[in-house]
Amino acid sequence: MPTSRPTPQQHSERILITVRTYPTPSAKDVEVSCTAGITSNGEWIRLFPVPYRFLEPDKRFAKYQEIECLIHKASDSRPESYRVNLDSIKVVSDTLSVADNWAARRRRVEPLEAHCMCCIQELRDRDGSPTLGFFKPAEIIELNVELTTEEWSEGEFAKLRQDKLWRNAPPSELAKVPCDVKYHYRCPHPTCKGHRQSCTDWEVGWALLKWRKDYPDTWMNKFRQRFEDEMIRDNDTKFYVGTLRSHPSNWQIIGLWYPRQAEGKQLLLL
Repeated sequence: MPTSRPTPQQHSERILITVRTYPTPSAKDVEVSCTAGITSNGEWIRLFPVPYRFLEPDKRFAKYQEIECLIHKASDSRPESYRVNLDSIKVVSDTLSVADNWAARRRRVEPLEAHCMCCIQELRDRDGSPTLGFFKPAEIIELNVELTTEEWSEGEFAKLRQDKLWRNAPPSELAKVPCDVKYHYRCPHPTCKGHRQSCTDWEVGWALLKWRKDYPDTWMNKFRQRFEDEMIRDNDTKFYVGTLRSHPSNWQIIGLWYPRQAEGKQLLLL
């Protein structure tokens, strides 16, 4: 694992964490989460590798906590991507992580809000950036939950079983989310033909696994109520999105923004 001593290429950055996806197997880092946030200068940043479950307990940051860490530009062609020195991570503020503190969060995130997914994609296709974004869909049409395999492939298992080389290895192997969860939605862009994008938010994967175990006969109803009905009917839902390194033209929903509608209306007055 990295040391906390800075190198000439590194610099210290303060980051508000806004995104953490469900982990996936990694050839170099066992399992990693796509982690993104906003710098002290109000810019998007993507951090990797972040093997979250392998971090020291005091470094396991939550969404909307602020951290300080040493970073340097990654070889990844995406301009927002930086490698993080894991041992340098310090949680320095949890003010915005307090439950339902949406007004304070909005003041930090809203300046980066784009008009729509279509606009973000057009800008990225033209200029190469951004590869991260945040916007409000005009209409969430439906949530698609497609069952996939229950087990990792042999190659994925091999990656996960590198954990004996790491300190702080978690007691249990990473569980596979046996579904592909996608939102079908439409942008406010006048020419939008609709989008279907996978949602890899950590909360979505964690809830699906937990509820399948706790409510084996009714988990799908509970899952749809939380991530479809409430997101459409009750919440001021917005999406954090990002591109894939291996498929830079493909976008995923990597995080959800979901204050209640009444809270969303109040936020507009603040």
